[in-house]
Amino acid sequence: MSDKSDKSDKSDKKGEAILLVGGRGTRLAPLTDAIAKPMLPVGGVPFIAHQVAQAQAAGINKIILATSYLAQTFTDYFGDGSDFGVELIYAVEESALGTGGAIRNAAEFLSGPPNSAVVIFNGDVLSGHDLPGQIKAHENSDADVTLYLTQVKDARAYGCVPCDQSGQVLDFLEKMENPVTDLINAGCYIFKRSIIDQIPANKVVSVERETFPQLLKSGANIRGFIDNSYWLDVGTPQALLTASRDLVLRKISSPAVVNQIKDCVISPTATIDATAKISGGTTIGDLVTVAAGVEIFGSIISSGSQIAANSQIKNSILGRLVKVGDSAQIFGSVLADGEKIAENTILRQEISLF
Repeated sequence: MSDKSDKSDKSDKKGEAILLVGGRGTRLAPLTDAIAKPMLPVGGVPFIAHQVAQAQAAGINKIILATSYLAQTFTDYFGDGSDFGVELIYAVEESALGTGGAIRNAAEFLSGPPNSAVVIFNGDVLSGHDLPGQIKAHENSDADVTLYLTQVKDARAYGCVPCDQSGQVLDFLEKMENPVTDLINAGCYIFKRSIIDQIPANKVVSVERETFPQLLKSGANIRGFIDNSYWLDVGTPQALLTASRDLVLRKISSPAVVNQIKDCVISPTATIDATAKISGGTTIGDLVTVAAGVEIFGSIISSGSQIAANSQIKNSILGRLVKVGDSAQIFGSVLADGEKIAENTILRQEISLF
């Protein structure tokens, strides 16, 4: 309780945050058939726990989760947020409203004045960018919106955001074969509260395709904050596994990573035979059992799964309550919740990591 009060002034100054977590995560099916994408385990905890920790570390103590698909899964894990050092409020959409509509729907829970800063996180981006620096740049420039931008080697797969030398955003461009810049929207925005109120209520709105271009056309002060720290969109199984391994191997730091043993994260409720070999950034979830002679490398083993003797698992994602039989070999594969793999089975789907 004292920790919250110590940071209250800092939080008031830096504003509140909205975390966009309503997407279905179709590219991650079947993992997302029964669990919302932002709740999938990454680095041993639900993915958005890293964003909550990032916001809390920046002094933000009030976060609104804009939810839709499987909304109850967020409440069940995070509750009111007190265990995570923040106040959490849930803005549930009856039907998905898009990124802009979700922001507008969550606005009813904001309490800051019209000129206050509101941090917006896309719920599928892992980043090590300087959030306090972005907030400071937003405040110093009196911007209406400040976008976190990052440079990529090949911008053809992304919409581009050209800026002038002062950081003023010049345009929002769709994907193109010959991009005019390597700067892309990296999925963290800071809005002036009054700008959020301009988004139409109760309508499906894309903040990227509608709100930002319309604001720019109207003469709003939209600025870019360029940061080339670690950045990854975790919307595919390959990216999800890469993000998890990078967190465990400390290629990106997150205060949400706990229960680390050497180059792995292992739940204290898991049962691991002394002869099992677990390495390469693997995470082992709650109540997992790993039998004798098992080898697991660079994988995500979700809660309640059972790995029988002498099995080998490499570069794979196992959903909850998966059962792997004796001497099975699973390489580069994604297994849905509850799948059963017979003994001596060989699976080779070969997830290619970044």
